[in-house]
Amino acid sequence: MPQPPSPDVPLNVDATRVRRARIAVGVVFLLHGAAAGGFVTRIPWLQDRLDLSTATLGLALAFPALGASVAMPLASRVIHRHGARAAVRGLLGLWVLASMLPVMAPNLPTLCALLFLFGATSGMADVAMNAQGVEVEERYGRSIMSGLHGLWSVGTLSGSALGVGAVALDLDARIHLPLASGLLLLAVVPACRWVIDVRPSGDEAAPPRFALPPRSALLIGAVGICAVLAEGGSMDWSGVYLRDLTGASETVAAASYTAFSATMAFARLLGDAVVRRMGPVRTVRCGGGIATLGGVLVVTATVPAQGVAGFALIGVGIAVVVPLAFAAAGHSGPNPSRAIAGVATITYTASLIAPTLIGAVGELLSLRASFGVVTVATALLVAGAGVLGRGGRSHAPVASAPGVDPAALPAPRPEGRRE
Repeated sequence: MPQPPSPDVPLNVDATRVRRARIAVGVVFLLHGAAAGGFVTRIPWLQDRLDLSTATLGLALAFPALGASVAMPLASRVIHRHGARAAVRGLLGLWVLASMLPVMAPNLPTLCALLFLFGATSGMADVAMNAQGVEVEERYGRSIMSGLHGLWSVGTLSGSALGVGAVALDLDARIHLPLASGLLLLAVVPACRWVIDVRPSGDEAAPPRFALPPRSALLIGAVGICAVLAEGGSMDWSGVYLRDLTGASETVAAASYTAFSATMAFARLLGDAVVRRMGPVRTVRCGGGIATLGGVLVVTATVPAQGVAGFALIGVGIAVVVPLAFAAAGHSGPNPSRAIAGVATITYTASLIAPTLIGAVGELLSLRASFGVVTVATALLVAGAGVLGRGGRSHAPVASAPGVDPAALPAPRPEGRRE
């Protein structure tokens, strides 16, 4: 049985620091999601402004995932060199600034370049904040990753809701997104104040600038691929799908992503309690079934209401998959940031393929056929969920001594100096 900490450990101080860190990383997830949600609502505007075909838009939307896949392995090195707090603060700030740039593009080549930067900054910030989430989860001794990703979805919901309002007011995206980015940037520094500043020990070698994902990340990443395909397809194509195939207005088309984000946020915020009751495997299997039902509704939709309902069910079904994949990766080896970067690289590589695949299938056949592919991917979650239950750590409290708050204990796996 683990022993309680020695009497000279300042329990109340440490517990307070970890609780503040949990709030801080939650706000970081919220800000990251808000920047993403605002941009997504302006994709139909961007398509119309640059007069892009479905296939061309699909090609352009591959560049964020390409940028993320290239840049994500660098995040571990940034964390190693500058420490976790500075890495989260700096990378989140860069992402918020980059999120407004694509709508400034005057032509397709510039759009692709700006979307590459958009994805690179988003992906590096994603790795840094998920590594911080795993660090806090270790200290709490219980699952919190689904809730953190729920806050990310709340952020996307907030950003997309403001975007829907901007669309309804016919506000130019080149005004809307810079204003939103400026407000988010003001919140970055105070949000990161209580982030746990994990630093390497003096003899720890710097991670390579680029490394293939570790073996432990491969199977976990395969499950993440299925969820990311459904999530990316719904994020990037729901508005275009409803507008073109169900006759939805621009406002309703933009609102479809809001419905998707709302249900995903709700499911993620409840996800930690569900995971503690059912376990990660059963949770993902049930979610895969719900998402598949949503995919069927989307594919067969002839009116906007049915399509919105289908996207909402997809959001519920896939909500906890990526948080559980990142948590499983972070607990699978001695270096959470590298393992998370590995799973994130795999899943973002799937995101690289997803927009192009959906656009190509939509151009050759139809967007209904594209979301048939998404529906098959969600069904595969039911079969592949078992890998999330292998080799992961239990989220039982670290200490069982009466009166000892597990949040106050040191992390069970040392990773260098911490402030």
